[in-house]
Amino acid sequence: MMGTKQRFFAPLVQVSLEELVPQDHFYRHVERTLDLSFVRELVQETYAGGGRPSIDPVVFFKLQLVMFFEGIRSERQLMRQVADRLSVLWYLGYDLGERLPDHSSLTRIRERYGVEVFRRFFDAIVEQCQQEKLVWGRELYIDSTQVNANADLDSLTPRFAVEARAAMQAHLAALFAEEDSHQEPQPAETEVGDATQAVTSPEIVTCTVPVALPVILSQAEGEELAQDNAGRHDWITEEGRQQREVHGLYQRTSDFKVSTTDPDATPMRLKGGGTHLGYHTHYVVDGGKARIILQVLVTPSEVMDNQPMRDLIFRTRFRWKLRPRHVTGDTTYGTIENIKALEDAGIRAYVPLPDWEHQRPYFGPAQFTYDAEHDRYICPTGQLLHLSRMEYTAQKAAYSADAATCNACPLKRPCANAKCGWSRCLPKPKTAMACDGSACVCSGGSTVRHYGSRLDKISNAYSRNGDGDAVRSQ
Repeated sequence: MMGTKQRFFAPLVQVSLEELVPQDHFYRHVERTLDLSFVRELVQETYAGGGRPSIDPVVFFKLQLVMFFEGIRSERQLMRQVADRLSVLWYLGYDLGERLPDHSSLTRIRERYGVEVFRRFFDAIVEQCQQEKLVWGRELYIDSTQVNANADLDSLTPRFAVEARAAMQAHLAALFAEEDSHQEPQPAETEVGDATQAVTSPEIVTCTVPVALPVILSQAEGEELAQDNAGRHDWITEEGRQQREVHGLYQRTSDFKVSTTDPDATPMRLKGGGTHLGYHTHYVVDGGKARIILQVLVTPSEVMDNQPMRDLIFRTRFRWKLRPRHVTGDTTYGTIENIKALEDAGIRAYVPLPDWEHQRPYFGPAQFTYDAEHDRYICPTGQLLHLSRMEYTAQKAAYSADAATCNACPLKRPCANAKCGWSRCLPKPKTAMACDGSACVCSGGSTVRHYGSRLDKISNAYSRNGDGDAVRSQ
């Protein structure tokens, strides 16, 4: 006899989430292990002294962790999933009939906190891991991954128009602020969650006197150090923002175009082909068994992996008081500046070097003779190639010959690409010599072994969650 299911729901019975969530559930383990009570002090300065209570900051950061564990990128989707998951409700401390925060409230809170609060939160979690002896510190792995932005290429607009509009709005805001300053100030009200509270901007204390270094420097040395620091682009202090100064004829698409949907995203070539707006997320992972992520930086997709490497490695080293013996990365990190900086710090660099000789099906650098006195190359037929431009991020230089001579040369086909004409990209000799003379970047068995270990630990560190399910990098 075929049965028919009748839709009938009994009245709500007395039930507790404590009974419904298994004792060995993942979120119970997170609750027992990770203490987030410190976040209230972390964000205290962003809240007013009076008004109605807001969403508990501990709940907000727990929701951010749920987004990471579940591989969710949308706060709207997050709150939909929270409403359906008993385990997540228990982790947040919400009962079955208790109203959840609105997703728009999470967006406003995140924007109010800013990047600095999230960085301090990240550092506090790593510090807890270090206190539990989960950080080894003898070996570091560095890598990056592509992250697609929720924006389309059609949203790209001339940058000057967007910046001019922003400057105009800032000017008008300053004029209205000056006019309002002559009137009696009244506290503004803003909605946080389903409650309203008076918001007053916290007083920002700026320190004009630099903090004294723990070493004694002469006045000349101090001025030289200050000048060097002022001229250096600190990727972490700049929160991954790109240098937009245009030098010579070199321009990137994002130098004169910006997305109105996501201004921080830039055009990114996907590994499977095509172009999309996105970012690069850079990671420094500890080589210990726990594979703790020690440092994270998000940059526009145009920033090559080797550019923020030194800032990431040295901040990791000094922030956590580590003494790494070696750093492992892929070929992208094998630039002379990175290798020399690591060697000077007593760190062995396991980095596969680019195969300049067999990188392309044309004459390799060994077929050309370098004239160090005049900084030029001599081709196999005796013609001179002079320096025409530098590719700093790729650590290559373009040397060009006379167009008429090159076009008439019988060796042009095996010598140069037809698209490049009479220009050849060759490594700067000082870069090649420095890399070849370094024992720590050789292509021997030790490098292959460390690089293989890096692939395993890097991929596992940021591609798996606590339940073992693959998730996207957040």
